[in-house]
Amino acid sequence: MNFQQLRIISETVRQNYNLTGVANALFTSQSGVSKHIKDLEDELNIELFIRKGKRFIGLTEPGKELVKIVERILFDTKNIKHLAEQFSNHDQGQLTIATTHTQAQYTLPSVVTQFKKAFPKVHLILHQSSPSEILSMLIDGQADIGIATEALESAVDLVSFPYYTWQHAVIVPSGHPLQSIYPLTLEAIAEFPIITYHQGFTGRSRIDQAFAKAGLIPDIAMSALDADVIKTYVKLGLGIGIVASVAFAPERDTTLIKLESEYLFEKNTTYISVRRNHYLRGYAYRFIELCIPILTESVVRLGVNPQIDNE
Repeated sequence: MNFQQLRIISETVRQNYNLTGVANALFTSQSGVSKHIKDLEDELNIELFIRKGKRFIGLTEPGKELVKIVERILFDTKNIKHLAEQFSNHDQGQLTIATTHTQAQYTLPSVVTQFKKAFPKVHLILHQSSPSEILSMLIDGQADIGIATEALESAVDLVSFPYYTWQHAVIVPSGHPLQSIYPLTLEAIAEFPIITYHQGFTGRSRIDQAFAKAGLIPDIAMSALDADVIKTYVKLGLGIGIVASVAFAPERDTTLIKLESEYLFEKNTTYISVRRNHYLRGYAYRFIELCIPILTESVVRLGVNPQIDNE
């Protein structure tokens, strides 16, 4: 048994059992991939994959159990490398933050600025993705830290810390009829086409819940992944917008008006998450602390690696 065999087993599942894809991903030949798998099966005296002719179509029961162990081994191998890097180059390296457009655009700029001043030699990657993609990147070890409102808190493989709470707000072009309605109601909003976030992004479920609770069916004329796109089409008069309140800046959005409407929608919580037992470099802990000052390295370590005595 060797690491190349373990990588091939993991990559075969990742590539949905396409051995050509496995070979390309690992820079080897398809025949080499097949041989490694066969050698491992012979060594263990079990079949790991369900076959249909020469094709793999799934995992056997022992294969499913083995993959769980393989993923843990490969994950801990990365931890060993990160441990060595921490002590050889404590202020150099790479930090990958997986987050949504809203967080990258409106919440993180000040944090990133402080971080880069403190760690100018660290290559910081801001990977903007959907909440489900952020979750996958954390689980797979492709990201060190994830920041999002959806998907992260309930994931059992992650430890998540509340970052901040926020609410949605209604924005309209200057001179819109809704400006004269006070207090603003969901019934009044529902009279107009609405442009807001796509399903699964930036608290969209809270918006849907608010209208459903009021017995209303809103006219969602357009949906988008980020607030900048929503604001663009609101400016064009194609509907009213419902965006995260942090995405509106009066000095920049001069042709738009944010209405007093936060009370219409429930609060949302954005979380900072890391994978349990993931070895974080010292500067990763510092990034989290810059976001949430009470989350010192010792506090986060205890959450990520609860079996470690931090006293």
